[in-house]
Amino acid sequence: MNPASALSSDPTRWRYQLLATLAIGTFVGLLMYLMRGRQFWVGMVYAQCISFGIAGCIGLAQAAVCRVLRRSDPDNPHLRKNWPGWRWMVPCVLIGAVVGHELGTVLAASLFGHSPQFMLAGTARQLLFGLGFTLLLSLAATLFFYNRERLHHLEVAHAEQQRQAAQAQLTALQAQLEPHMLFNTLAHLRVLIKRRPDDAQAMLDDLIAYLRATLGASRTPMHPLATEFARLSDYLRLMQRRMGERLRVDLQLPPALAALPVPPLLLQPLVENAIQHGLEPAIAGGTLRVTAHGLGGQLQLVVEDDGVGLGAAPASQGTGFGTQQVRDRIANQYGPAARLDLQAIAPHGCRATLTLPLNAAP
Repeated sequence: MNPASALSSDPTRWRYQLLATLAIGTFVGLLMYLMRGRQFWVGMVYAQCISFGIAGCIGLAQAAVCRVLRRSDPDNPHLRKNWPGWRWMVPCVLIGAVVGHELGTVLAASLFGHSPQFMLAGTARQLLFGLGFTLLLSLAATLFFYNRERLHHLEVAHAEQQRQAAQAQLTALQAQLEPHMLFNTLAHLRVLIKRRPDDAQAMLDDLIAYLRATLGASRTPMHPLATEFARLSDYLRLMQRRMGERLRVDLQLPPALAALPVPPLLLQPLVENAIQHGLEPAIAGGTLRVTAHGLGGQLQLVVEDDGVGLGAAPASQGTGFGTQQVRDRIANQYGPAARLDLQAIAPHGCRATLTLPLNAAP
């Protein structure tokens, strides 16, 4: 009649324990009525008082034993969860069931003005039947609660393992992003050194400043959307060093969305793809536009360009890392609530739309 952690501070478990004890009392009350066929409500009140009396006494005995044992073994995880083990739990159930039955009888008798009829004062047959029934039901209920609590802890442990695995995957994906961006930038810098050494020097200075601002912030799981746009601005300044007037930039972030948390460098691969596959192959270059919108409980981040369009760029040595990396990160961070859509823009160009839950917890 007692859960494996009777003094749990979780309100949900407390409610479950109370409801389960009430259900046991109701079952016993109905059983007694079927056997005797009279005084339904009187028998039901007696059954409930005895049920809660037994549950309370077992719980107090269990808590007392765990408190004593923790003095010599304070780090025992089972004792910290209020479970002393079956070696101690069986005596707690036996003693608690008998004491709780008698206390419940006294309480119910006082409610009706009856003289209490104690189980221990009955005939040998009554004692054998009453004691056997009470102990059997108490042990069965304790075993049920123990298995339920054990299953709950296994579910919690499994959920924690899944959370840690997802976090490790997110960290690995983020760690892959930084060298990917850096290698691309260094490749651009290598070309610029041959053609325009002075501009290459200025770009190298910008790159050093960018890395100082970015690499530290990228170690955090989330940062404000305003910071994400600031890092994009830094990166695009690097790209403008190389492409000159061929790259025009338009960043639009409404102030109301600036503080929203997003994973760091989430837009970076989309911006790199737009430049590499859309704007660089275009002779006249074009405009890269990044905008943020709040729509129906969702945050939409849009990266679009008016370059050559999807599939129009010449074949490259790229790995296809960018969009897949973004999809993997949002799948791990948000699950099915987030998505990435790519579409062509008429007459030419490409739009990448990243949809995230607006109020998702980090």
